[in-house]
Amino acid sequence: MNSEEIREALKQVLDPDSGKDIVTAGMVTSTEVDDQGLQIRLKTSNPAMHHKQRLIDAVEFAIERSFGKEVKVNVDVEVEAKEKQVVEEGLPGVKHIIAIASGKGGVGKSTVTANLAVGMAQRGYKVALVDADIYGPSMPIMLDVEKDRPGTMKIGEKQWMTPVESFGVKLMSIGFFSDPSQAIVWRGAMATKALKQMFKDTYWGEIDYMFIDLPPGTGDIHLTAVQTVPLTGAIIVTTPQIIALADARKGVAMFRLPQINVPVLGIIENMSWFTPAELPDNRYYIFGQEGAQTLADEMDTVGKLPLIQSVREAGDVGRPAIMQEGTPARKYLDEIMDEVERSLERSANSGEKSKVVQTTRQ
Repeated sequence: MNSEEIREALKQVLDPDSGKDIVTAGMVTSTEVDDQGLQIRLKTSNPAMHHKQRLIDAVEFAIERSFGKEVKVNVDVEVEAKEKQVVEEGLPGVKHIIAIASGKGGVGKSTVTANLAVGMAQRGYKVALVDADIYGPSMPIMLDVEKDRPGTMKIGEKQWMTPVESFGVKLMSIGFFSDPSQAIVWRGAMATKALKQMFKDTYWGEIDYMFIDLPPGTGDIHLTAVQTVPLTGAIIVTTPQIIALADARKGVAMFRLPQINVPVLGIIENMSWFTPAELPDNRYYIFGQEGAQTLADEMDTVGKLPLIQSVREAGDVGRPAIMQEGTPARKYLDEIMDEVERSLERSANSGEKSKVVQTTRQ
């Protein structure tokens, strides 16, 4: 198995963008046989993750067909940066970028984010949503686009991904590039690289509000977000119980670190109380009462969303509860959006321009 034979086998693989085989298209940068097997390196100008995976699968199949299953092959695909993809100060055309975070999982952060995004789109804003919960992406289900996939478009010499659109919201999620039945087992570096690609290699166009659904806790993904795009502010979602509030306080503290310094627009207390349909005047504080109020008193705004069965059901079927006119859920979500708009207006009037966070390793 020499270099010429390997390249002849690789001519079976077509590049969908150029219509040429990957050898003729100049995409094969090197082939090498070592103790680990066959090492193949490719280059492409298409940053889409599904495009790269298709290339890898096609190359592996071509090598297997030509040389047999016993040949171990490792394919590395590098994306060529032919031109600067994003200006240094963030995403061109995106006015406000709001991170939705939580100290712990299970507090309804993704549900709140999906409803805020769709609700703002209903109010006439141009809205985008980045599902940055790399290990547990849920937005494709909540916005009923689980089977959709991002497209591609070419502007000049640059190939861009185009987001999936649903209910007026432009969505990008790692869930579009992975099998829903399989766990995403990535180290931090891989996860942060994927997040940067969703921001930088996607053509967003003109956007009024971009919401980022962050994973629970404080970690690599959160730091990558603040280092990649200039956040207008952050919203913390919690439940009233003591253990959730303790973690929420850590989330607030992270954004307020001097080296990060992202404004916390407010606290949203989810599952504040439960009111049975047959007892509309009763409130049962299952997770505690007024738990987030002390934390919220330090901020400009706070919103409360009761534990409502229809909110959960709406998320499960991909129809956010904000779309249900005349319901209690719609009433509370509208009040939260009013407060978010007022907080953003106060932030804009403060005159302080958001910047990408610059950090250095100590």
